Amino acid sequence: MKKVLSIDGGGIRGVLPASFLATVEDSLGEPVVDYFDLVVGTSTGGIIALGLAAGLPAEQILDLYVRHGPSIFKGPRLPKGMRHWALGKYDDKGLRAALEDVFGSRRLGDSQTRVVVPSFNVDSGEVHIWKTAHHPRLERDYVEPIIEVAVATAAAPTIFPMHLTANGAPLIDGGVFANNPVGLAAVEAIAVLGWDSADIALLSLGCGTEALSVGHGRRRNLGRIYWASKLADTFMAAQSSSSLGTAQLLVGHGNVFRSSPTLPSGRYGLDVVKEIPSLRGLGDSAARTSLPELRRRFFDSKAEPFKPYRELTA
Repeated sequence: MKKVLSIDGGGIRGVLPASFLATVEDSLGEPVVDYFDLVVGTSTGGIIALGLAAGLPAEQILDLYVRHGPSIFKGPRLPKGMRHWALGKYDDKGLRAALEDVFGSRRLGDSQTRVVVPSFNVDSGEVHIWKTAHHPRLERDYVEPIIEVAVATAAAPTIFPMHLTANGAPLIDGGVFANNPVGLAAVEAIAVLGWDSADIALLSLGCGTEALSVGHGRRRNLGRIYWASKLADTFMAAQSSSSLGTAQLLVGHGNVFRSSPTLPSGRYGLDVVKEIPSLRGLGDSAARTSLPELRRRFFDSKAEPFKPYRELTA
């Protein structure tokens, strides 16, 4: 059985899946990444995926959020509404400093398993997906510093500035098309890696799920002013539902395990750092509840060691 881990985007709410994985790893007494053949993550989930693949303990990745979260989401002294509507909410200096502290000079090619991390090119209007060298046509991404990949996938519009690559490509958060990347993970496993769809188990971790509410938009034909604050949540909910459905269709409902605890509406914003302790507790609780089934479905045997294609053909 090929096992795939998929982690959603969600800003500081990445504490939840990071805590989930730290609890699982503590229970196993071994790195969770040793059990997965492919790890896929978007935005904050991309950072977690990159950290796991680089061989970092899940507890160390969780510590990134706990220690650096307040400095990552620290903005200029402007009124909150003005800061978010007129300008991007934060610069990426805090984010970069945190990533440098954790990843150092590691490159994508240092990954211990296959990794897929999406971003989006606003000039070409095409997806830009970072991948390890796990297929013969993937020849260049492995040399990229992990920090650059992480900043690119986390460059959420209105939150962080656009990321400009060394070659001039303007990239933003992969969440604009795959905030829940489980469908992308299933497609990668089947269409790119050529794995048998019946022989794939997918573990999909969300950053918590709030009930979608469009308020008066359900009954009135309202315009841009009203919908401006609702569309992002609507698109994200639709994309997540579609992505999960795609994965279930491709590998079978029984082969997809999804964990994304229900959150009360409005409490856990993408940058609300005061809720880090609560998110940590939610992740731990979800893992404790799920562990028996996870052991049976994902942690019964380890994945085969990953050998990049470029090494196999050297």
